Amino acid sequence: MSNDTWQIFDLGELREKLGDAPVEYREFLNVPALSCGLYRLAVGSKDMQSPHDEDEIYYVIEGRAKMRLGEEEHDVGPGSLLYVGATEAHSFFEIEQDMTLLVFFAASQ
Repeated sequence: MSNDTWQIFDLGELREKLGDAPVEYREFLNVPALSCGLYRLAVGSKDMQSPHDEDEIYYVIEGRAKMRLGEEEHDVGPGSLLYVGATEAHSFFEIEQDMTLLVFFAASQ
């Protein structure tokens, strides 16, 4: 459901649109100030991200892994909310359980 100034998304429907690839990102919103997507990482997969030009926030819906942010490592799991500034090196590794993350990107400046 949507119009020019708002949209409503169903998380279950968005998850159903993810394919079977071990690593997949599917954007579901892209407006001038913001983009959003679902990111899935299967157990044992390799997160091949490189730094982005935009600030971003990850919300871990399900799964467990470690996240490398710059030189630091952190355990993340359901409910973890992560902010990563533009151009900061980051990646998920040691993925213990299939992960599904909600990702928000700010508009690049």
